[in-house]
Amino acid sequence: MPLQSQSATPHPADPLQLEHTHVHAIYDEIAPHFSQTRYKPWPIVQRYLESRPRGSVGLDIGCGNGKYLSVNPEIYILGSDRSSKLIELACTGKEVGKKRFVDVGIADGIEAPFRKSRFDFAISIAVVHHFATPERRLDAVKSILRALRQGGTALVYVWALEQKNSRRGWDEGHAQDVMVPWVTEKDGTRTVVERYYHLYRKGEIEADVEAAGGKVVEGGYERDNWWVIIERCKDFW
Repeated sequence: MPLQSQSATPHPADPLQLEHTHVHAIYDEIAPHFSQTRYKPWPIVQRYLESRPRGSVGLDIGCGNGKYLSVNPEIYILGSDRSSKLIELACTGKEVGKKRFVDVGIADGIEAPFRKSRFDFAISIAVVHHFATPERRLDAVKSILRALRQGGTALVYVWALEQKNSRRGWDEGHAQDVMVPWVTEKDGTRTVVERYYHLYRKGEIEADVEAAGGKVVEGGYERDNWWVIIERCKDFW
């Protein structure tokens, strides 16, 4: 498994450049290896998708290799990701005994080109924590809420700061903005690249949801992540 230690990163002078260098370019570079480690749906995400009413239309914002797009064949999901290489894998991925039909495209999580107030649900799994400033993370949450119709909900996951029982060992007192290495080896050559993460402390994602004009319906902790099911409280027109 890839090494998951960390080094602190200061508040970025140019957040867009930081995201380009340490998020977008990195995921394009590691896409095949990353995809090999991302094949099994997380239980709460699977349960959320399987509980959507038949015929529901939703979004997977930051869909990666598309592993969640066909969890529930009775709903329709549009997938998007900033990484063109992960989108290629989402298009060409195969499932045993099934044909895979996906509708995906390259899109930024903040500038997502989806119509407002049209979707029954959305998921955004391990995405928002890659935006490099509080303002951009808030805008990412707003983008998710903006897409939902009245009564629609979204499931959002972000990495937690509180991981003292994991191999990473993060907890209160550690830096929240970190570089996390990803290690690959090929033909005897070891390559290390660093991805930017903001580690959310307990209650922080809930505060962002409220500031973005939404409310938390349900939430909890799973797999070193904080997760929330949210719905919007205001119009975004």
